[in-house]
Amino acid sequence: MNISFDRNKHPHRRHNPLLDEWILVSPQRTNRPWQGKREETAEENRPVYDPDCYLCSGNRRANGARNPEYKGIYVFNNDFGALLNEEVDFSEGHSGFFTLLPERGINRVVCFSENHSLTLPEMSLEQIKNVVDIWQEQFNELAALDHINYIQIFENKGSIMGCSNPHPHGQIWAQSSIPAMVQKTQTQLKSYFEKNKRTLLEDYLQQEIKAGERMVTENEHFAALVPFWASWPYETMIISKQKRENIAAFSEDEKESFAAVLKDLTTIYDNLFETSFPYSAGIHQSPTDEKEHPEWHFHMHFYPPLLRSAEIKKFMVGYEMLAEPQRDITPEQSAAILRNLPTIHYKKK
Repeated sequence: MNISFDRNKHPHRRHNPLLDEWILVSPQRTNRPWQGKREETAEENRPVYDPDCYLCSGNRRANGARNPEYKGIYVFNNDFGALLNEEVDFSEGHSGFFTLLPERGINRVVCFSENHSLTLPEMSLEQIKNVVDIWQEQFNELAALDHINYIQIFENKGSIMGCSNPHPHGQIWAQSSIPAMVQKTQTQLKSYFEKNKRTLLEDYLQQEIKAGERMVTENEHFAALVPFWASWPYETMIISKQKRENIAAFSEDEKESFAAVLKDLTTIYDNLFETSFPYSAGIHQSPTDEKEHPEWHFHMHFYPPLLRSAEIKKFMVGYEMLAEPQRDITPEQSAAILRNLPTIHYKKK
């Protein structure tokens, strides 16, 4: 006699329509004991100003340049960028297994505040709105360059995510090619749009709002949810409720709403384990290659590594590296946990 399937008890695979990939969900493993690595939690009592921080206002950076005495947001070209904004002569072409192409681009650092001790959830709504304004301004400026075809805005938060400096900041990488993961997403979005004349995320978000079980927080213009296909334990995605291809299309009201959902979501993260919650987060939006992209719909991914506590992280190793992503706690369970947390930061209790 077959046992009735229960997605909260039985292993199953879920499809990610943005990447046309699958993930293995194993909810029966949530009670397994943990004897693995425990992370050291970073000291959170940082000073407002750190004389040894190369991102603080007025300090000297590693290349010898000195930051201005800035207040608020400061943007500069990365001193050790992964891309170079140089046009090169290239004639090698394709050569079978040894194909390469030069890549041109611009890497910028965006300091969110002169206050070394802040993180996004501890910033005011006005301060976060200023960050969103800068993201929009930078997108418009870089998109106007002929050789820039994609702009990746992202933030790595926490040493566990490889962030080498705790000063509140993010990065912008603008490049001549469309990166592989973005290209893969575009293929899926375009296929769906051509078939349905609506964006994939328009229809997906409607279904998620109707279901409710994976929603975390929302406001007039944006929704934050745990994707049905989430890989990381507390992975979330922010989706614009109105179809917007990129951040350039945001109105003032939408930018305020975006700032509000960013503050609420990152505060919820911090409240989960009452720690400065680490993550890698990034915006996915239409390319800037001067082509029409009606298939694109603005969204932002958050990939936090923590699993059971501030000391225990999820490792993507073994099966995940060789086969496909795997998770234990179901997306519905993690969404319920996040949804029930307050949006007032635990430090203000």
